[in-house]
Amino acid sequence: MGIKAVVFDLDGVLVDTDRFHYLAWKKVLQDLGKDFTAEDNEQIKGVARFRALEILLKMKNIEMSEVEKMRILRKKNNLYLEHVTDIDDSDILPGVEEFLELLKFKGLITAIASTSDNTSIILELTGLKKYFDVVIDGHRVRAPKPDPEVYLETAGELKLSPAECAVFEDSKAGVLSGKRAGMRVVAVSERPILEADKWVSSLEGLTEAILRF
Repeated sequence: MGIKAVVFDLDGVLVDTDRFHYLAWKKVLQDLGKDFTAEDNEQIKGVARFRALEILLKMKNIEMSEVEKMRILRKKNNLYLEHVTDIDDSDILPGVEEFLELLKFKGLITAIASTSDNTSIILELTGLKKYFDVVIDGHRVRAPKPDPEVYLETAGELKLSPAECAVFEDSKAGVLSGKRAGMRVVAVSERPILEADKWVSSLEGLTEAILRF
């Protein structure tokens, strides 16, 4: 069975938004009297906000009520949105538009599968929305990656089996999400993610040959 659809995570795969998340979390932790390092950021990369907060609270030995957690999460998202409103097509990662244009030329279906509530905003601001047949985001799914819900929902919307879909992900949580859904996964990261079927450092220079598994 060949690949009929190519599914992308958004943050870190197509668009460079990681620094906006980093700045928002850094401010939140600073206000709690804690440091937030690049290494800390790696631990929550690709993880939904609530789960990311839980990880950080445990790492930093912070206890707080559920009400306070919700306040912190709203604050983090507001800080992120303050930064992300400045995003434009210059924040699209190298090779992305060329690869998307190639996939459309080859007749492949393309989709976004992101647990972020801000997916639509980013697609609009960068001009990438035109490339995608289906967009599944945090308003459609509840379970954070590595749960496979977002990819199973995407396959259902595409009316394809997971085995007919290839995923591009930049985090271990995302890779595991795609694999658990039954899809082939290409990791897009500076270092290999061993759970993925393939690994590339970026989308620059890719051809449809990457979809041969």
